[in-house]
Amino acid sequence: MKAAIVPMVLSASLATIGCKSDKVHADAEAPPPAKVISGVDVTFFAVEHPEWYPIITATEYQAPSQLSVTGTVFPDIARTVPVISLASGRIVDIRARLGDTVKRGQLLLRIRSDDISGGFDAYRKAVSDELLARKQLDRAKQLYEHGAIALGDLEVAQDTEEDAKTTLDTATEHLRLLGSDPDNPKGLVDILAPASGVITDQEVANGAAVQAYSTPNPFTISDLSSVWIVCDVYENDMANVRVGEPAEIKLNAYPGKVLKGTISNIGSILDPNIRTAKVRIEVANPGEMMRPGMFASVTLFGKGKQNYATVPAAAIVHLHDRDWVYIPVQGKFKRIEVVSGEQLPNNMQEILSGLQPGQQVVTNAINLQNVIDNE
Repeated sequence: MKAAIVPMVLSASLATIGCKSDKVHADAEAPPPAKVISGVDVTFFAVEHPEWYPIITATEYQAPSQLSVTGTVFPDIARTVPVISLASGRIVDIRARLGDTVKRGQLLLRIRSDDISGGFDAYRKAVSDELLARKQLDRAKQLYEHGAIALGDLEVAQDTEEDAKTTLDTATEHLRLLGSDPDNPKGLVDILAPASGVITDQEVANGAAVQAYSTPNPFTISDLSSVWIVCDVYENDMANVRVGEPAEIKLNAYPGKVLKGTISNIGSILDPNIRTAKVRIEVANPGEMMRPGMFASVTLFGKGKQNYATVPAAAIVHLHDRDWVYIPVQGKFKRIEVVSGEQLPNNMQEILSGLQPGQQVVTNAINLQNVIDNE
């Protein structure tokens, strides 16, 4: 009995030793535990001789309150003219396209229309009726002079001739409006540009049917010498926006260009989903550089005054599409992000946010940045 127990105990011992050995090997192959160093701020920089970098105190500057919003360029509706077809028919020739610049009176398209046939038929009948009425009037005048008819009969003939002449004038004008010569009618109607500008909408193609005086209109022509910028302003900022106040516009297409505009309308209805109102800004468009659909960044100026910090322009360094300044902190320098505003006289720069008046900054940030980059 004792002899049977000894092998079992030996087997159990060997199994336990094997398990411990596997665990030891696994622990030996595992990476060492990570060491976490807390309290490191990558915006702090220590340099030799910090006294070589002069310090200046940010001053206070009062400026009108500013509100930054985004908007989109739209044509001025008051300068937009629809091109209306005066005849129904089928388009056989298009001479202009979307985006083209056209002049007043320029041929835009041609329509083959049965309205010409109907108009010429009415014109021919009016010519015949007027000729007959004139002959009857001449005969009535002769008869009246010889006492053969009464004065009333002569007046009836005169009235008939005047009605026939009016009908002829109307038929003639109708053909001319359709672009057809009464003496040489043709089945094509020419549609001319009613104003000069840019074609901002096209709703037709070759072979398409057109209905007279109906929508959609074949073309829309817009004068883009002045455009609208339509912005969304949040409900909380509406008190700072007033009609007639100035606005500054910057376009992504021309980042260095600043355009001036004026608030012309503030929407009376708010979007219930995003709680914004539409604000319309009228802007002159020299050279038509602003095109409908362009994205714009707009700065609105209110009547109230706000206090901003100002620093020398050299105290600001531009990194990664952002503006930064360096402030002294216990013998080191800390880099903080700021939002720059207007360029002020004497090479001073307005700081809209990120820095308060009274805070100290390094006067020449680019020198300090070069030293940091080389370390």
